[in-house]
Amino acid sequence: MEPSSGSRDARPAVTPVAAVLPAGGSGERLGGATPKQFCAVQGRPLVSYTVRAMERISWISDIIVVVSPENIETMKSIIEKYDHKRVVLVKGGITRHRSIFNGLKVFAENEFSNHLLQKPEVVIIHDAVRPFVEEDILSKVVMAAKEHGAAGAIRPLVSTVIASAADGCLDHSLERARYRASEMPQAFLFDIIYEAYQQCTDYDLDYGTECLHLALKYCKTNAKLVEGTADLWKVTYKRDLYAAESIIKDNLSQQVCVITDVKEAVAQVGFLLHESLKSQIKVEAISISLSKNDSHLQNIFSGQCYNFVCINDKKYAIQETQQLVDMLEKSNIPLLYRVVLILVHLDISENISFSIGMEELTRMKKFAREFKKKNILVYGLLIQYKDHLLLQETVNSAAALIMALIRDRNPDLIGQLLVA
Repeated sequence: MEPSSGSRDARPAVTPVAAVLPAGGSGERLGGATPKQFCAVQGRPLVSYTVRAMERISWISDIIVVVSPENIETMKSIIEKYDHKRVVLVKGGITRHRSIFNGLKVFAENEFSNHLLQKPEVVIIHDAVRPFVEEDILSKVVMAAKEHGAAGAIRPLVSTVIASAADGCLDHSLERARYRASEMPQAFLFDIIYEAYQQCTDYDLDYGTECLHLALKYCKTNAKLVEGTADLWKVTYKRDLYAAESIIKDNLSQQVCVITDVKEAVAQVGFLLHESLKSQIKVEAISISLSKNDSHLQNIFSGQCYNFVCINDKKYAIQETQQLVDMLEKSNIPLLYRVVLILVHLDISENISFSIGMEELTRMKKFAREFKKKNILVYGLLIQYKDHLLLQETVNSAAALIMALIRDRNPDLIGQLLVA
């Protein structure tokens, strides 16, 4: 049920595998009072997306999240709110390496956990602020670590690296084609990386940043370098938060379910809307009565659909809307991601005057505010079915509005009635 396009067909032949997520950074480069791992992206803390990326992979047995002592309670509330499983919280150290070392100790030293977890054969180390990691790259680094002792994702350098002289002038530059940027995830045989941390100096723990280097320096383990994908980047600056939100919105905007009842006019508009939308988004069209709790709709809920359009010729289909919301809640779809629900009112009356009064609009806004608390964004859309010759044009306009609402997912527009 995840908005993801990554491959999941490569399960590593290694058990067990654990993951350590250092999440103790202060977010100094981001600016602002909130550390970047706790910044909200589409209403949800960034770290929750990364935890979920690990959590949805069945062969990762334990997820160790290492946070600074002052943020333990914050992280506990995130785990509870988003119902994360297999997560163990550990207090971090004053530096990245000290935090990772603390995360590894839960498998070897009682003082860092109420009970020792099963020691993994391979441990993944991945930054909590890299939320777009896929199972395919995780599997590749784990299998490479199984063979070589250590492995890490790399990417081509984007900019040329230069060194400056003492006077601030150019000293020399590196040949960009020969070098790579070290990224995450990285994976290690647990015994190798734990031994490396046990042996490394205080200087390494306080000033080092590269885990692969520790494995090489203290355990003579040459890491296998694995080409990573472009989405392994790290959220560092405020602009990166905007980029992350854009990616998440795009992932959530891949499919829409159009629900109509069996009435002829409603079914016709549903068909035209399907035809108008299908060039822009995958469309599942269902013609049912919600009161029948249709199994096809239940199957949609179990898939990767986070957008629903409900077409009705009633002034305001309160009962049907409530039924749909209840079904969405039971499916747990809104738990992790905002769901867009667009209520399309089909006006088939002959009266030229505006057919929805202030009472209905006020009621809709009230319902939308209540549903927002459940992570469901409700919008209204009016289609006037007056002139059959202009119906296709009106439906095309409605489709454009629907796509804009789905892509933008703006909580400030909930409860508004748009007119196609």
